[in-house]
Amino acid sequence: MPDRRPRATRRRPSEPAAAPSPAPAAPSAPARGDGPSVVQASLYRDGRRVASPATLAETFRQLREHPDGMAWIGLQRPTAQELHSLAAEFDLHELAVEDAMEAHQRPKLERYGDTLFVVLRAARYLDAQEEVEFGELHVFVGPDFVITVRHSAAPDLSAVRRRMEADPDLLALGPEAVLYAILDAVVDGYAPVVAGVQNDIDEIETEVFGGDPAVSRRIYELSREMVEFQRATRPLVGMLHGLMAGFAKYGTDEELQRYLRDVADHVTHTSERVDGFRQALTEILTVNGTLVTQQQNAEMRALAEAGFEQNEEIKKISAWAAILFAPTLVGTIYGMNFDHMPELHWVGGYPFAILLMAVVCTSLYVIFKRRDWL
Repeated sequence: MPDRRPRATRRRPSEPAAAPSPAPAAPSAPARGDGPSVVQASLYRDGRRVASPATLAETFRQLREHPDGMAWIGLQRPTAQELHSLAAEFDLHELAVEDAMEAHQRPKLERYGDTLFVVLRAARYLDAQEEVEFGELHVFVGPDFVITVRHSAAPDLSAVRRRMEADPDLLALGPEAVLYAILDAVVDGYAPVVAGVQNDIDEIETEVFGGDPAVSRRIYELSREMVEFQRATRPLVGMLHGLMAGFAKYGTDEELQRYLRDVADHVTHTSERVDGFRQALTEILTVNGTLVTQQQNAEMRALAEAGFEQNEEIKKISAWAAILFAPTLVGTIYGMNFDHMPELHWVGGYPFAILLMAVVCTSLYVIFKRRDWL
């Protein structure tokens, strides 16, 4: 955790001495849409809000006037000028500022002197689309300030601010308490996602065994989301253990230590659930592939059986056609009305023709029968 140092150590020499403390101002309304990137800036002393500056410059001025205070500044998609202004005021490391300017950072915890730089990946489950949406949050934690930088709508930290302001004793523990509350909010936000994904997996199992042809695409898309979910949750385990390892060195409050251990337990549980989801989806995809193969084999077998039956019918028809062709051929020849034909005036010609037809037909029938054509 950051060391608690007097704010006066960073006052510029040319600036005037501290002025009397202003009266607490009403909370400023969060900016939305295309408005200012400063969502909210507040100054706290002993766990209670004493000012709500409207601009960063006003925040810097009032923080210099309250050396024992703490600034909590929330930004959404800030400009480079705003981040450089914060960097100059709070001595933020240039590498951390560069990371904060761009989204798509991996979750991590970096220490630059007495300032912590934390990158978190929040997640929320969209019921209508049945998909998981991820957001990115960058947090700077110093001896007397907390700066949050969001590049997406999630997570919404207004509830975190309300929670902390409703518990002055916890907020009085300083920036590390705010960091705990942010971590806790992000991790708690994973619970609805886990429940939604579990429901999706149950539905997918039903669709797989129901033979839904579109289920393969749904499995693939959910598997990709679980890869992103793993990237969001797995690094948090090491990050929180790193924070816990520094409890003694940085003199973290015992109550806050218990809170952070609880968050670490929740993160570990969530990470294990996500790992289980990926394994389950892999197995479901394998089962689905097996079922699809079995279905294709059954269809091929049915086609082969139909072809075999058709072939048998063709052989029967061909055999009977050959049998019937023999007497037709004999009768056709002897039915031609020519005067000069052999055996035309023979008395035994008719019985001979009939006998010939019978012999040929019987012979063909026996041959086809032995070959299983009939």
